[in-house]
Amino acid sequence: MNAAPKLNDGQSTSQLAAMIRVARPHQWIKNSLVLAALVFGQRLLVFRDVVLAITAFIAFCALASAGYVLNDIVDRDADRLNPEKCDRPLARGDLTVAAAGRFALTLAAIAAVLSIVLGRQFIGIALMYAALQLIYSLWAKHQVIIDVIAVAIGFVLRAFAGGIAIQVEVSPWLVFITFVLALFLVLARRRHELIALGDDAIAHRSALSQYSVRLVDQMIAIVAGATLVSYMIYTASAEVEAKLDTTHLYLTVPFVAFGILRYLYLIDERNEGGDPASALIHDVPLMLAVALWILTDIALLYF
Repeated sequence: MNAAPKLNDGQSTSQLAAMIRVARPHQWIKNSLVLAALVFGQRLLVFRDVVLAITAFIAFCALASAGYVLNDIVDRDADRLNPEKCDRPLARGDLTVAAAGRFALTLAAIAAVLSIVLGRQFIGIALMYAALQLIYSLWAKHQVIIDVIAVAIGFVLRAFAGGIAIQVEVSPWLVFITFVLALFLVLARRRHELIALGDDAIAHRSALSQYSVRLVDQMIAIVAGATLVSYMIYTASAEVEAKLDTTHLYLTVPFVAFGILRYLYLIDERNEGGDPASALIHDVPLMLAVALWILTDIALLYF
């Protein structure tokens, strides 16, 4: 029996680079929602909870990347037709389906081990998220409206996971605000796909045939307004003031308002709604608004 051919150093490096790219580490910024319960549950100065929250963050990064790999395996033919996704490793042929499958299983195994460490309830959330990723890749992404709701639910599960990891009750406010904000970001992405792909949009994602830029703009207007108003009500709520022992959380509203309006500007004037994580990393005003919002929250909640 002939031995399997060995990869030389150059090929190994290329394979590793392709695996890193398919895992999309820049998207891990979305998993920062796992840390929301740590900050707003006022456990940021508790060492044990910080360790547990970071472990949960890593688990979700591995789980999310496994989902990205699965999605790229399923979408590799459609991605070859997309000018923005045709250079993905599986679409280009830099990574084989078999190698990508093994990589996804490895990531899933890492997530499983960390989930076991974090306990039974966390395992339940992780399994729900994994099931959602599978359903989305194989079915939901092709169903109009269901596709954006499925992605938004994934964000909500991240928030719940952070609370469960440190045994902090997740506020209904956090769930609602996370859900509408996620809808806002996903709809912005659909708008970008419609404009960037034009007549080829349907070939890339069948659900796009049911959307129009006008319809998506109406949806964005609704959820953007809901996000801002709900956050305003949250910061002024007497219940929240009593629970968090602060009466000045409303001071963070300007940062949230600027962030939402800035992102709307990027969507409409620059057509940069295709990748929220990339927009946050590369747009300095947006990044500053988010950083100042986080720092102000910490200052008001802890000092």
